[in-house]
Amino acid sequence: METHDFFLTLFLILIVARFLGELFARFGIPSVLGELFAGILLGSSILGIVQPNEILKILAEIGIILLLFEVGLETDFKRLKDAGLKSFVVAILGVVLPFIFGLALAYYIFGLSFNISLFIAGTLTATSIGITLRVLKDIHMEKTNIAQIVIGAAVLDDIIGIILLVFIYDFSISQEANFTHTLNVAGMVLMFLVLAPLLAKTLSFMIHKFHGKHLVPGYIPTIIISLILLFAYLSHLVGAPAILGSFAAGIALSRRFFLPFGTFLSTNEKLLKDVQSNMTPIIQIFTPIFFVMVGLSMDLRVIDFSSSSFWLMGLSFISIAFISKFIGAFFIFQKSIRNNAIIGVSMIPRGEVGLIFAEMGRVNGVLPNDIYAMLIFVIIITTVIPPFLLKKYFKAECV
Repeated sequence: METHDFFLTLFLILIVARFLGELFARFGIPSVLGELFAGILLGSSILGIVQPNEILKILAEIGIILLLFEVGLETDFKRLKDAGLKSFVVAILGVVLPFIFGLALAYYIFGLSFNISLFIAGTLTATSIGITLRVLKDIHMEKTNIAQIVIGAAVLDDIIGIILLVFIYDFSISQEANFTHTLNVAGMVLMFLVLAPLLAKTLSFMIHKFHGKHLVPGYIPTIIISLILLFAYLSHLVGAPAILGSFAAGIALSRRFFLPFGTFLSTNEKLLKDVQSNMTPIIQIFTPIFFVMVGLSMDLRVIDFSSSSFWLMGLSFISIAFISKFIGAFFIFQKSIRNNAIIGVSMIPRGEVGLIFAEMGRVNGVLPNDIYAMLIFVIIITTVIPPFLLKKYFKAECV
């Protein structure tokens, strides 16, 4: 792609995403769906004037890691820690139940091969943390107790999903279960989980120490983005999602995160305000690119809507995709059933994570075109419907 063509592409993405996001919001529809629809409209599904490419993928990746940094920055670490067990239960069941139900439905009911069934089950375990968190931010509910449970569960779900993807990929290639490789990845991720916040908090102390002493403008955005990119890289290096690194960096800079015996490393209020005021415009530019990219990746043309087998299989897996994630939230105690339901709905969106599973299955020749098309349909439905439900039922009194 020529440079000037890319400029036009980026112009279209930002303008159409902004216009549709604003339009959807004015009709009471979550703005994130406007940005998703912008991708569907511009991409192969409808107009076909924008195609996913490596540069857009990189910009989209920057968008999601910046969003997770912002979420980490605003996360109350104490409440996140208090919600730890509940988040863990929701995350584990949010992986185990869809995997078991999906595998059983594909293998025993529809008689698909074990490899295909494995990839379908893996796809159903996915949770798109970006979609849910964007909706929570749009309705100003990202700081509630329920949101803390959802954030913790979605992050853990992403980690487990990556480990599961490693296992499924190894099995599909070699036809053998490579537990050693899977355990190595899990061990590296666990080590990163322990060490990353400690290192990030130490670096945040250094940032604070030199804050206000710089002569060249742009100190805060340069240093903070550098920190985010470093931790995203380190996270990817150990086999974890890149968003885990940016989330850890955000939490470490938060005023609510304190190391044992290290309160001298706490972040001061002025630095936090400077970080938020400098980073917010950058985050608001890059984040929509991520959601547009999700829409661009959803090619509706591959779906044969006239096929009765497609509808039978598609609706069956949609039901499993909704129910299996939803019921996992009812295994924890909440003030009301309504709160459990909100947590369950928050875990349903598959988004880009589901697309990664499905695409890997297609590229490696495991998923035939009809099954791949069915999975795309399932991912679209499970991505589009939950934001409506969240916006409708997530009220201020549900804390």
